[in-house]
Amino acid sequence: MSTASTTEIVGRYFDAVSRGDLEAISASFSDEINWHQPGNGSLSGLHVGKAAVLALLGNFMQRSEGTFRIDGVGPLMAQGDLVAVSLHFRAERAGASMSMGGIDVLRVAGGLIQEVWLFSEDQPAEDAFWG
Repeated sequence: MSTASTTEIVGRYFDAVSRGDLEAISASFSDEINWHQPGNGSLSGLHVGKAAVLALLGNFMQRSEGTFRIDGVGPLMAQGDLVAVSLHFRAERAGASMSMGGIDVLRVAGGLIQEVWLFSEDQPAEDAFWG
């Protein structure tokens, strides 16, 4: 797979995220996706399979009272089947908020996102927000 097609796949995923298009987000993922959620919070750990990852994303929305969003996406940088991107995300709920930068690394194979690793600027603050 060329670097251009790898970045196009990841670009479509982030476009779907920005629109809140759950169907397109789901279509971006392999059925066997591995999502590495960082930290030591209740949502942290390895989430395996499309259903588990979509449930995780649903938890983000539920726990943030529908406010979780990625509000800045930097350039997509590819090397082989990996794409790295800097981004900024935020969420709010009654009595709490978070706003920070992060790095996402996504592995693409067979035209789908197969694996995701997330890195947060302030992991303890993110853990505290999610509970």
